Amino acid sequence: MRRVASELGTGAGALYWHVANREELLLLAFDRVVDGVRLPEPDPARWKDQLREVGWEMLRVMRAHRGIAQISLGRIPVGPNLVRFAEWLLALLRGAGIPDRAAALAGDLLGLYVGAFAYEESLGMASPDGRDRPVEEVVAMIGGYFASLPPERFPNITALTGELMSGGPDERFAFGLDVLIEGLAAQREPSSG
Repeated sequence: MRRVASELGTGAGALYWHVANREELLLLAFDRVVDGVRLPEPDPARWKDQLREVGWEMLRVMRAHRGIAQISLGRIPVGPNLVRFAEWLLALLRGAGIPDRAAALAGDLLGLYVGAFAYEESLGMASPDGRDRPVEEVVAMIGGYFASLPPERFPNITALTGELMSGGPDERFAFGLDVLIEGLAAQREPSSG
């Protein structure tokens, strides 16, 4: 709180006049950042595409504010911008025939997925030997380790080492987002087509 107050050119006491504690300040900061997520008018006929676009939009905003992803984890967001997002998501999913229970849980799942992905990405890739190394070198080290495992004991890891070590962050994010969306699609009510 003192550091934030200093950045604002005031004292911590003055900051406490406006926010009760650090937790409230973090939630306010997170809500402010979420205001940057652009939401289209919900179009249930395009719900999958819109959900995919908004997932990428959420990741874009979290990448632009690297420390914010950690704040998104372990908290129930209730600020006005987060409520705006929740309303948008529920309108989209309910309009697309996603059952109410699945629609209600989907916001949490999407938030957790994007937040955890962005948080892990913000940490960078740690080298197994603890040294600061370029990502490509770390990937090569881990791939070499997997490839060196005895195939009779680890047949799947050794057979799929190339696949396990391929694909950048965007490809991996897209895969997870697609799995999430297709899982929601499987929940749709039969009359929804």
